[in-house]
Amino acid sequence: MKQISFVLPARENLKYLKWAYASIRKNADLNHWICLADDASTDGTWNWIIETMKKDKYVKAIKNSGPERKGHTILYDQIIEELVETDIFIIYHSDMYLAPGSIERVLKTIKPKTIVSMTRIEPPLHPPGPEKIVFDFGTEPEKFDETGFLKYVELKRKEYKKKTTQGMFAPWAMYKSDFLAINGHDPLYAPQSREDSDIFNRFLLAGYEPIQLWDALVYHMTCRGSRFNPKLTQVGTASMEWLAHNRKSERNFTRKWGNMVKVDENLKPIIPHKYDISFVVKNCTFELLDALEPWCSRIYCDVNNDEIVRYINSELWSTMYNLGERIFHIQDVSENYKGDIIIEFDGRRLNQNTFKTFITQVSSILDHIDEPGTFEYDIFDVTINELNYYEDELIVCDKIKKVR
Repeated sequence: MKQISFVLPARENLKYLKWAYASIRKNADLNHWICLADDASTDGTWNWIIETMKKDKYVKAIKNSGPERKGHTILYDQIIEELVETDIFIIYHSDMYLAPGSIERVLKTIKPKTIVSMTRIEPPLHPPGPEKIVFDFGTEPEKFDETGFLKYVELKRKEYKKKTTQGMFAPWAMYKSDFLAINGHDPLYAPQSREDSDIFNRFLLAGYEPIQLWDALVYHMTCRGSRFNPKLTQVGTASMEWLAHNRKSERNFTRKWGNMVKVDENLKPIIPHKYDISFVVKNCTFELLDALEPWCSRIYCDVNNDEIVRYINSELWSTMYNLGERIFHIQDVSENYKGDIIIEFDGRRLNQNTFKTFITQVSSILDHIDEPGTFEYDIFDVTINELNYYEDELIVCDKIKKVR
């Protein structure tokens, strides 16, 4: 059987990592590689990895000595680039239990330019969805009902035999060469959150086919490396760290794509057109600048220059974008605004409803425009110089410079 490499970063969640490792070794061929990363853990993770490598020749590992974490956004790529020598790898989480026979089903299905996802069975910690199975077999390794889970898997395999859909989510497998062709994950989202939504968009734009197998299964306790990390919070309560990083990553996703994450019911990405849009905002405020800036390519406003500098400084830690190339004072440009599309409005007239129905939906509105020109939409004066799309420029990750 062809070998596959499990790509598995871990951070301060050793008991889950041990549980995930044991399931792989119990329920998949022993010659598959397990490629680990210890992300500055203080719970004995690295010592356990060292001891495991002495006993298991198919385990490799790297260590982030810290003290700051790198996050899985960075470590996924570091593991793939430095440790994975097989043609195929699988992005795996340290809080997943692998069902028997699942990797065999993945290897029978996968081919170049496909992303093959296994189906997750999860306890009821998140809203249900048609892309997963919700059933409670425990929320901690020591309380996991392994016998019940394995019986349930056999029932589901009979029910879902050969069923496929087109969702994308972990655990997902692909050819390493296809991953490297788009330059991997975007460090814009480090250490965590939205890096998966970003790369899934890029897979789809690159023409890769998503395949979800419903007879390849894992039990997923969910979020034990980040949102529900046991060192930071309790199960079911998002950590303050995760909330902060999630907000940061959502703003960066919007800067990059011009929209928030959009998916269909099976979690296949929906990718709106990316336009080059400039906002021109009179009677702007610091708070309004904060709300609007991620939703455009550049913003011209009458917030004073000191406040613009204050805003840029407040965002320095949270983005790779050069905000000095995105924010301008109206008077500094003498109304010679750059951009394919110019949207002018009075900030005093913007409210939650107009923000929701226009600002966050502007790409969908522009999709109904056939040619350049001008029009009014509620409080907005819109000038269309060009109707160009730029989402294909985002397929290959630029790990250094961000544009538009």
